[in-house]
Amino acid sequence: MCKAMAMASSAYAPAGGVVAHAHAPIGMASAVQTVCGQAYGARKYRAMGIVCQRALVLQFATAVVIAFLYWYAGPFLLLIGQAADVAAEGQLYARGLVPQLLAFALFCPMQRFLQAQSIVNPVAYITLAVLIFHVLISWVAVFVLGFGLLGAALTLSFSWWVLVALTWGFMVWTPACKETWTGLSVLAFRGLWGYAKLAFASAVMLALEIWYVQGFVLLTGFLPDAETALDSLSICINYWNWDFQIMLGLSYAASIRVGNELGAGHPNVARLSVIVVITASVAFSILATVVVIVLRYPLSTLYTSSTTVIEAVITLTPLLAISIFLNGIQPILSGVAVGSGWQVVVAYVNVGAYYLIGLPIGCVLGYKTSLGAAGIWWGLIIGVSVQTVALIIITARTGRCLWWRRRFSDCGKPPWMMARFPSSTASSDLL
Repeated sequence: MCKAMAMASSAYAPAGGVVAHAHAPIGMASAVQTVCGQAYGARKYRAMGIVCQRALVLQFATAVVIAFLYWYAGPFLLLIGQAADVAAEGQLYARGLVPQLLAFALFCPMQRFLQAQSIVNPVAYITLAVLIFHVLISWVAVFVLGFGLLGAALTLSFSWWVLVALTWGFMVWTPACKETWTGLSVLAFRGLWGYAKLAFASAVMLALEIWYVQGFVLLTGFLPDAETALDSLSICINYWNWDFQIMLGLSYAASIRVGNELGAGHPNVARLSVIVVITASVAFSILATVVVIVLRYPLSTLYTSSTTVIEAVITLTPLLAISIFLNGIQPILSGVAVGSGWQVVVAYVNVGAYYLIGLPIGCVLGYKTSLGAAGIWWGLIIGVSVQTVALIIITARTGRCLWWRRRFSDCGKPPWMMARFPSSTASSDLL
C-alpha cells in the first residue's frame, strides 16, 4: 500500500464515528467536572468516588456502542463514495482503534475526577511520559517492524491503555485521593439515570459547538472557488484553534474553581473567580488579536506558498482577530456554565444561537452575496456573539439562583426553581 493511500485511509477511517468518539467522552466527562467540583467544595468526598464510577460505567457503555461505527467503517466509507481500496484499509485502521476508543472513554472521567480536586501536575507528567513511550513504540512498529497502518493503530491503542492503567493506579494509591476514592461500590449503579441525563446534555452541548465550526467548513466547500476558500479558511481556523485550546485550559480552571466554591456555599468567591479568569483571558486575547493583525502576512505564509491563498488569508485576518477576541469570553463562560451545572440550558442556547441564527446568516452572506468565505465566517461570528451574550445573562442569574436556594433550604426546594434553575440542585440530586 502506498503512503498516499495510507494517509487517506487513516484520515477517513474514523469518519463514521470520529466526532462521537472524540467529543462524546469529553463532553460527558464534563458532568464529572460539575458534580465532583461542587461535591469537593461541599466536602462530600466519598460521593466523588461514586460519581466517578458512574461516569466510568456510563462512558464505557457508550464507547461500546460507538465502537460498532468503527468496526463497520468500511461500508460507511463506500456509502460516501470512497474507493474500495481506501475503504478496506480504512476499516482495518478503524478496527485497530477500537481499543483506543474504549481506553479514551475511561481516561476522561478519571482526568476530570482528579482535576476537580486540583490534582493536575501528576496527570500531566503521566501523559508526557506515555507520549514519549508512544512515539518510540510507534516508530518501531511502523518503520522498523513494518506493521504499517494497522501497527500505527494498535500502538496508539496500547499507549492509551498504558495511560489509563497509570492514571488508575495513581488515583487508587495516591494519598491525595484517600478520602475521595474509597474503593468500588454498588452505589455507582444507583441514580445512574439522573447522572446520565446530565452527562448526555454535556455531550450534546460540546457537540453542538464543534459541529457548528465544522459545518461552516463544509459550507465553504460549495463556494465557486472552493479550493482557495477551503485552504484560506482552514489556515485561519488552525490559528483560531491554537488560541481556543489555551482558552479551553482557562475554561477548565474556571469550571473547577466555580464548582468548588458553589459547592462550599461561597457564591461571592465564585463570582470573583469568574471576574479574575475573564479579565486574564480577555487581556491575553487582546494581545493575540494584535499579534494576528500585525503579523498577518508572515502567519499566512507558514502554511502555503500560493499567492492566491495568502491574499485570501490576509482578507480573512480581521475576522480571525474578532474570533480570537471572542475566545477570551465565550469558552470561559462555557466553563462557568459547566461548573454551575447549566449544560442543558447551554445546549438550548447553542441550538438557537448557532443553528437558528448563525448558520442561516452565514449561508445567506456566503452564497447570496459576493463575500464568499468571509460571509460564511461572519455568520459564525454572529452566532458566537449571540451565544456569548446569552451566557453572560445566564452567569449573572446564577447568583440570584443561589440566593433562592439558601432562602428555601429549610423548607424544601420550590418547584419553579427546579424548572428555571436546574443548576442549583443538579449536584445535590446526583449525590
